[in-house]
Amino acid sequence: MNSTLRVGLVGFGLAGSVFHAPLLAATEGLALDTVVTANARRQEQARAEHPGVRIAASPEELWERAQDLDLVVIASPNKTHVSLAKAALEAGLPVVVDKPVAGTAAEARGLGALAEERGLLLSVFQNRRWDSDFLTLRKVLADGELGEVQRFESRFERWRPQPKGGWRESGAPEEFGGLLYDLGSHVVDQALVLFGPAVRVYAESDVRRPGAEADDDTFIAITHAGGVRSHLYVSATTAQLGPRFRVLGSSAGFVTYGLDPQEAALREGGRPADDGEWGVEPEAMWGRVGSGESPLTGGGRPVPSLPGDYPAYYAGIVTALRDGTPPPVTIQEAAAALDVLEAARRSAREGVTVSL
Repeated sequence: MNSTLRVGLVGFGLAGSVFHAPLLAATEGLALDTVVTANARRQEQARAEHPGVRIAASPEELWERAQDLDLVVIASPNKTHVSLAKAALEAGLPVVVDKPVAGTAAEARGLGALAEERGLLLSVFQNRRWDSDFLTLRKVLADGELGEVQRFESRFERWRPQPKGGWRESGAPEEFGGLLYDLGSHVVDQALVLFGPAVRVYAESDVRRPGAEADDDTFIAITHAGGVRSHLYVSATTAQLGPRFRVLGSSAGFVTYGLDPQEAALREGGRPADDGEWGVEPEAMWGRVGSGESPLTGGGRPVPSLPGDYPAYYAGIVTALRDGTPPPVTIQEAAAALDVLEAARRSAREGVTVSL
């Protein structure tokens, strides 16, 4: 490996331009070498935001230059993830794929087998493992402040009464649009990281907005092997937002509201290197630990939020590439989350509880 690892980025829409490119540029040891997009406006945007970057109109141009690259990041529409990841691996390139890596767990495991056969890194971008509130919750749990956890509630809710359209909201099966696979990929991954494997899944999924094609209001219930029950909500139709996390234990509970500030900062042009306070939540957003009291009336003890740290993902990728250690998110973990998402889709469709 070169001292600086050269990266090809496939896709420069929301995921590529807002998340991956800025984080790649901010990571010591990585250099954004090439952006792949056939869209002329996005090509100009990439040149303006990342001076000196090469532009390619198709992924095939990357595969032809595989010897000049050390990593490929796939931030294209969901339906292309598997084929592009497979092509990159076959070209001999380590790969990071945005979530969801595939439409099925079987496809994800197939990519994992190919990566293992070729001796190449394959990881999935699950940035919300490095949200401020999630990192804080992990510390609260590790410190044993809640006693034995009984129920975990996680909400990723929005109020977007008018569909935006595009592939993310498409009802075409091959697009894997809708919130189950979009925001659901985050909340399911977080639940599995916190509380381990799922043994049963129940879900309710609806298309509520006029003109919408894909699910925009979905609930997932997971029973974990260790006995914790996770209740997960993803919605674009929530007129009054609930707590982001509510965790109930035998001794106390933890509640927090609002979203980690990193996505908003990235959308507004902020960069980790520009801000010594990157990922820091204001005190008003700190969660609270207590029992028998409402946090909305000041009950419980405030818990200072740990700073969010999206840059940690790509720092972990650099370490994995250089040292051969496991990546920060493995393909096996991504496949386990897809097992849950597939079970949730079947449960919602058939009105049954699915055992894994």
